[in-house]
Amino acid sequence: MSTDRRCRSSQPTTGENDLTAPSDESLLEAHRQGDLTAFEELVRRHGDRLLGYLRRMSRNHQQAEDYFQETFRRVHEKADTFQGRSSFKCWLFKIAGNVAFDGMRKDKREPQMSLITADGGDSDCLEARAAVMTSQPGDPYQAAVRAEQAARVRQAIENLPERQRATLVLAYYQGLSYREVAQVLGCSLGTVKTQMYRALRTLADILPDKPGVVR
Repeated sequence: MSTDRRCRSSQPTTGENDLTAPSDESLLEAHRQGDLTAFEELVRRHGDRLLGYLRRMSRNHQQAEDYFQETFRRVHEKADTFQGRSSFKCWLFKIAGNVAFDGMRKDKREPQMSLITADGGDSDCLEARAAVMTSQPGDPYQAAVRAEQAARVRQAIENLPERQRATLVLAYYQGLSYREVAQVLGCSLGTVKTQMYRALRTLADILPDKPGVVR
């Protein structure tokens, strides 16, 4: 099942901010009943945030896109299994996490020839070039410094154990509460706090010159 990029939006999630809009759960129920536009709306609401999560859980942008497609394929196939024990958002990110963890385990079993992306460069180099190109005119040095720092942080996060990385990305970058992270990862609240502490401590050791560690 292909998920069109045009369904995604950088606008705030409508269902979270507009009390008159249908909830995610009602949209999923409409999808169960055959409403194709309901599924497209779910992709539009959550696509950008989900892709951001998967990009930090994968080796490169192409792999993240593959995980994205697989996640929504599973959402489509498993729609009837959603029981409302958590929010749709938590259920969605749990599926995405399972897809990413499956991919990580496959990567460990199969030798990787290269970490080059489909764009012809590794993710860190692409991000660095983008930061320089979008910097304010007349300040290329500061842009280069920020790009280098961003690449270092990204590399450090990629080297974290998978559960620590998932906890950090969900809580810090995706803005989920610790309770929501626990639902996504299927663990206790105490475990989430422990994983977060260990992740931040590891990053502090790797990046001692970064105030607040994560940028």
